[in-house]
Amino acid sequence: MKRHLALAVLATLLASSVTRAEERKAITIASEGASPPWDYIDANGALVGFDIDVGNELCARMKLQCTFVAQDWDGIIPGLLVKKYDAIIAGMSITEKRKKSIAFSVPYAVGPNQIVMRRNLGLPPGDTKAKLNLTDIDAEKKALIDKLRESLTGKTLGVLRSSNSEAVVRELFGDIAQVRSYDSQENLKLDLTSERIDGGLGDYLVWKQFLETPEGKAVDFFGPQLSGGTWGPGVGIGLRKEDADLAQAFNKAIEASAKDGSLGRISLKWFGVDISPQTEK
Repeated sequence: MKRHLALAVLATLLASSVTRAEERKAITIASEGASPPWDYIDANGALVGFDIDVGNELCARMKLQCTFVAQDWDGIIPGLLVKKYDAIIAGMSITEKRKKSIAFSVPYAVGPNQIVMRRNLGLPPGDTKAKLNLTDIDAEKKALIDKLRESLTGKTLGVLRSSNSEAVVRELFGDIAQVRSYDSQENLKLDLTSERIDGGLGDYLVWKQFLETPEGKAVDFFGPQLSGGTWGPGVGIGLRKEDADLAQAFNKAIEASAKDGSLGRISLKWFGVDISPQTEK
């Protein structure tokens, strides 16, 4: 009898969730608008980039009208919690710390992070194609980190404030390097090219685009590509915990878009590489 009652309650909850999802006609999505090619504001003042294209693709599958708004990174989670918008699509990594306050969709992208340093410092860059996953640090990984620490001792490193990169830099190098936090990636880049800082840690794809510009010629990748650990399993859509119906709808749309290659095509358009979650096509 109890089993039947529990199943009935579960069925009611699922039906309620589906009903709420079907009742939604429009949602508002926040993006930072300052981290090209993930998201940025174009010459016409419109939000564009990988995240925006992904959002439009998913909204079309969900049959929702979606409006995008720009929100500074520092306030992007607080804004979601006070219901200024319904979702965050802004290259946000899924982390245990963030999951304490918000929910996430399944990953819609998986990309590495990397350090860059000014060329005129003359630091040997090492193998910049190597990959270092920080989830489980063994003796070999520790030796590589120690080598990085030796090179970065006394240097000034810039990071985006309240980002996972900031947490990683402070954890790995905070005791041997000066860490300077920025409210936007653009201001970080400005100080880097003006030689007010020596280097920085951030999203590999954001740096890659920057290094291909005239301003970025004085900067180069340094050390291995970093992933795992604080960065978690990938990039997901931030949602309020109570909006389980919206999370379910986004998950279904992401999985379908990954399976038919739509996310891969959007990724190739903006990054030149496929960083969509791997699934059986």
